[in-house]
Amino acid sequence: MRKLIYILIPGLAAFSACQRKLEVDSMSNFKVTADSTLYHAGGNATFTFTGSPNTITFYSGEPGHVYDLRNRVSEAGKAVLQFSSALNAGAQTGSLALMASTDFKGVAGTDTVTTVANIKAATWTDISSRGKFATNTTATASGAIDLTDMAGKPVFLAFKYLGQAGSIQNKWTITGLTVTNTLKDGSVYTIANLLANNSPITANFGGVPTYSPGWVAYPVSNTFTWVVSAGTSLVITGAATAALATADAEAWTIMGPVDLTKVTPDVGVAIKGITLPLPYYTYVYGKAGSYKATFIANSATRDNSTSSISTLDLTIQ
Repeated sequence: MRKLIYILIPGLAAFSACQRKLEVDSMSNFKVTADSTLYHAGGNATFTFTGSPNTITFYSGEPGHVYDLRNRVSEAGKAVLQFSSALNAGAQTGSLALMASTDFKGVAGTDTVTTVANIKAATWTDISSRGKFATNTTATASGAIDLTDMAGKPVFLAFKYLGQAGSIQNKWTITGLTVTNTLKDGSVYTIANLLANNSPITANFGGVPTYSPGWVAYPVSNTFTWVVSAGTSLVITGAATAALATADAEAWTIMGPVDLTKVTPDVGVAIKGITLPLPYYTYVYGKAGSYKATFIANSATRDNSTSSISTLDLTIQ
C-alpha cells in the first residue's frame, strides 16, 4: 500500500502541472526607440527594440501603410477612367458610345430578355465627350475621364455599340481599361479594370484583395455581341461586308456596380516572426514628409495573448 501512495503522489504533481495555464510574456517591457526623429529621404531610419514579443508588425505611416487607416474601405478622391480604343474595320460614324448609369437594375445572368429590358429601362448618360476615341486602327488613349461627379452612388459603366444596315459595320477593340481613385495624399487605388470578378487586383498596396466587378455582354438587336477576354480586351465585330449588313445592330458590354470611393484598407508589414529575435530594424523613407511609424508587438500562447502599440513621429527631409 505504501508503494502505491509513492507512485500516486508524483502522478498527481504531473497532472497538476499539465493543468497549469501557460503564461504569456508581458508586453510591459516592449519599447521602440529611433536613433533620430529627423532623417533625409533615402537614408536609413534605424529602430531598436527592447523586450521579446513573438511578432512585430510595422506601419511606416506612408500612403497605404497608415495604422489609423487599417479599417478604412472608402474615401472620396478623384475617380478616373482610362482605356485605349482601336477602330479596325468599317467607316460608320457614331458607332461607339461610353455610357454611365446609377439606376441600372443589373444583369439577370443568362436571362437575356430580362437584362435587355433592364438596359432599356435604365437612365444612361452618354459621357463619350469626356474622352477620345480612335479614328483608325492605331490604338488611341482615351485620356483621363473624370468620373468624380458620379461618386456617391454605385455606377455602371458600359460601351454601347451601334451598327447601321447597308454598309460594313465597325469593329472596335478596347484595351488597357482601368478605373482609379486618387486621394489627396497621392495614393492611387485601382478599383476596376478588365479582370473577371474572381481575379484580385494586385495594383494596390497589398494585404487585402480587391476585385473588379467584371464585364458582361448582351446583344440588344441583331446577333452581333461583344467578346469579353477577361484581363485583356473587349471586342465587337459587326457585319464584315455590306451584303451581310442587312439590319441595324445594337450591343452592350457592361461593368458594375462600381463604388468610385472605394479604397483597400492600409496594411502593415510583418518584420518579426516567432522564431528569431529582432534587436533592431532599418527602414528607408523615399519621400520627404511627416510620418507616424507604428509598431504592433504581439505575444501569445495557447491560453492567452497580449499586444502593445508603440508610435514614433518622424520627419523626413
